[in-house]
Order: sequence, then structure tokens, then C-alpha cells
Amino acid sequence: MAMHKGQVRVGAGLPGLLKDGYKHMSGLEEAIMRNIDAAKKLSEITRTSLGPNGMNKLVINHLEKLFVTSDAAVICKELEVIHPAANLVVMAAKMQEDEVGDATNFTVTFVGELLSMAEKLLRMGLHISEIVTGYEKAAKKCNELLLALAEDSVENYRDRDQVAKCLLHIIGSKQPGSEAFLAPLIAEACMAVMPPAPGTFNVDNVRVCKLKGGFLGDSKVVHGVVCQRDSCGSIKRVSNAKVAVFAQAIQASETEAKGTVLITSAEELMKYSKSEEKMMEDKIKEIADAGVKFVVSGGSISEMAAHFLEKFGIMSIKIMSKFELRRICRTTGATAMPKLGAPTPEEAGHIDLVEVMEFGDSKVTVLRQNADTSRVATIILRSSTDNALDDLQRAVDDGVATVKVLQRDNRLVPGAGATELALAEDIATFAATVPGLDQYAVKKFAEALEVVPRTLAENSGQQAQDVVSALYTARTQGNKAAGVDVIDGGVLDARQAGIMDLYATKQSAFDLGLEAALTILRVDQIIMSKRAGGPKPKGNVANQYQP
Repeated sequence: MAMHKGQVRVGAGLPGLLKDGYKHMSGLEEAIMRNIDAAKKLSEITRTSLGPNGMNKLVINHLEKLFVTSDAAVICKELEVIHPAANLVVMAAKMQEDEVGDATNFTVTFVGELLSMAEKLLRMGLHISEIVTGYEKAAKKCNELLLALAEDSVENYRDRDQVAKCLLHIIGSKQPGSEAFLAPLIAEACMAVMPPAPGTFNVDNVRVCKLKGGFLGDSKVVHGVVCQRDSCGSIKRVSNAKVAVFAQAIQASETEAKGTVLITSAEELMKYSKSEEKMMEDKIKEIADAGVKFVVSGGSISEMAAHFLEKFGIMSIKIMSKFELRRICRTTGATAMPKLGAPTPEEAGHIDLVEVMEFGDSKVTVLRQNADTSRVATIILRSSTDNALDDLQRAVDDGVATVKVLQRDNRLVPGAGATELALAEDIATFAATVPGLDQYAVKKFAEALEVVPRTLAENSGQQAQDVVSALYTARTQGNKAAGVDVIDGGVLDARQAGIMDLYATKQSAFDLGLEAALTILRVDQIIMSKRAGGPKPKGNVANQYQP
């Protein structure tokens, strides 16, 4: 058939459907197994960091920033995973971190183990749909059994000692050896800002100020805000002060339109300067007459303004971050004013004590409120290096997020791998009642749950198989909360040892992990369009995704 000018020959099948340069992979070996292998590799990276004996990872990101941490969420984020299937696991870990702040490593590890078991089933000849159906049946049973295990709870989430006891082993899995000091510190900060209505706790009200130098024992809680800058004048301390917050710089006002002032003599110059000084003095005097003793500027403070603030005995500080300015307004009850002048009674705030404190070579301004009226609490962390401070902050953030979940759902389940082993045993029994080939997938789901006690045992230097066998033996002898003893080795009673996890955290990790695994298993084709034009990505070409 003759072709006219301008016509394009279109082939049959995918070549005629997609643009040139696309990549298409399908089938068991090309698509499914490749996706499973990528997710397994990511899981293997984070698995050795699980538990209190977990190892740190040293990650250097594309900006050459150094991270030394065992936090799976940070590891996954900074590795910059580009494989699409592994990225689904990273997204599941990120969602777990955003929702509950804990068990991110368990989420990634559980996904990797589920996919590893699915790979064995595929080699046996099972179809993907049979594996997915079996996993869904096992997950439904798992949720029922998990609910039955939630027999314990925190009676009063407003009690500092009870909350600290609950946080003890959660923080211990991230900062082993420091949990006895950090857990009460986090509990104190959370109790200071705990709202009266349940379910309304805001994690942003607990701030962290990292000051290099000293050691962890020097850390403390401040009921208020800590600004990492010195005051602008010689006044370093005021108490029971009225506060004015300005969203702008404190300086002579500028006209919107450009203008020119012609000065022909020294006398006119003196008059012009005096008029500017008089105007600024009147503004500051107006603020002082309103009873204000402490001024916060959202921008710079001119030398002239600083002189008159000093003259009228007003302490001042400049805050360049609008977010920190909002926190100061929340702490003092003030309103950020867009115009320089005396605040009205509704716009003015109040602070019990403002003082400049020195930590090592750093000077910070501390805004304190009484414990009863504080809306923001700050944990001042001290340590020797920036990496140590960053890791401590991540542990504090996870602890604060745990308190948020705790006041929403106060139920607890045994930790130390006891819950996972109990679920594995019961689901293995349930598998015998499932008809058809689905029961093989249910059995593998039960085996996948054993990954937690196995990994805890391996990371603590024990023989995983021996420990798991000892755990099953302890359960048959009546210890229904048998868990892994990572300190002395062997088996312990998780309930008696006080090693408890939040039910909501565990359920969220199970649900997100299963959803990520099933999503990856349901992918049977990979279709990639040709890369867009432009500069090629930096870095080693070998590290770029090539399916």
C-alpha cells in the first residue's frame, strides 16, 4: 500500500502503541522475581538494625551529608532508592513513620520476609492469585488474634511515670543505654503540653534544641521556647514581662515609592536626622509606656531602634524564622503585629521569665512559662557530636509520636518478639483448616512472622533457630508472653519484664507491610517510557535503575 508524505508507519503490538525507546518486561522471571529481589535487598540492609542490638548504618547522601543511624526511615530516605518496587517499601516505611513514628524497621523487614516466602511458593508452582488470597486470609486472622493479645493498657496517659515506663523499651531499641534518662525526659515534655481533650495532642508543641558540647546527662526540659541566638542588647534577663511580637523588622519605615530629598546645608541634614531619631524614639516610648518589657522582631533591628530599646529598658531578640515566630506567639499568647507601635491588650502576650543562657560556646535565649500555662515545651539535648545529636533527636521524635498514639489508643501487646511468635503459632494452626492451595501461603505467612524473634536473636549474637525453638517450648509450658532476652540470652517473659509495644503501632506496621507486599506481588509487567531529554543524572551510571 502506497504511503503519502507525512504519514508514519505504525507497527503492530506494543511497538505501535508506545514511543520508541520504551522498555517492557513481563512474566515471572523478568518482572515479578526482579521486583521481589529488589525489595528483599532493601529489607536485608535494614534488618541488621532491628532491636536494641541493631547495628548503625553510615550513609552519605548526594549532598555528602553524613548519617550514622539505625533508624530505618532515615536509612530508606537517604539511600535514594530508585527501583520502583523497592520504592513502594520505602513509601510504606515513610507512612509508618508519619502515622505512628515507630516500627519502621519492622515494616520493611516484614515486607522483605513476606516477599521471600512468596518467592519460594512461586518456585513451587503456585499462582500469584493463590499467594495473594492466602496472605489476605492470614492477615484477616492475624488482626483478630492481635486484638486478643492486647490485654494490657496504660491506665492514665497523663501520668508521667506510666508514660515513661511505656517509652522505656521503645526508646531503648533506638538509643540502648540511654533509655532510662531519655524516657522520663520525653514524658515530662509531653505532659507539659498535654491538652485537656483526648486525641488532640500536637507533636509540634514538643520542640528539640540541639546544643553541641557536654554529655546526655546535661539535657533537660524547658517549659517554653528556646531560641538559638543571643538577645540584641545588654539586657539579658526579664521576669513577669509583657511581650510584643512584630512580624516585621524594627527600623525606620520606608515609603512605597522612591523619592529624593535635597539637602543643601549641614543644618538641614541635622534636622532630617533628628526627625528620624525623634520618630523612632516616640515609637519605642509608646511601646514602653504600654508596659512591654520584651520585644520580638520578625526581622532585623536597626542600630537606632536598638539604642532606644536599651534606653527604655526593653529586652529584644530577632527571629528570622516565621515558624519559630509562630511558636513564640503560641507560648506567650501574643499576636504578631504587622506595624510598629504599642500593642493592644489583646495583641500583647505574657512570659514568666526570659533569660540568656550559655551552653559551651553557644548562647541561647530561653522563654519560660509556668508548668500550668505552658503551651510549648523544649527538650535541650547535649552531646559531643552533630551525628549523635541528630540520632538523639530522631529517638525523641519517635518517643513523642508514640505518646500521640498512646493517648489515642492506650492498649499494649507484649514486645521482644513475643507477639509475632504467638501470631505465627496460631496462624500455623489456622493454616491446617484452610482448604485448597491457599493454605501453603497461610503457612508461609506464619513463617514470615518469625522473622522478628529470629532477627532479634541474630542481632544479639545468639543462634536464631535455638532461640525460636526455646520460645515455642516456653509457650507450651505456659509462658504465653515468651520473648527474646537480648541482654542475657535465651527466653524471658515480656509482660513481667515490662517490654510492651503499642497495639496501634503493631497493627499499623502489619497493615502497611502487607499492603506493600501485595502491591508488589500483583505487578506482572514493567513498562518504562524513554527518559526525557536534558542532563543525565549525576553519580555512577551503574547505580541507575536498569530493569
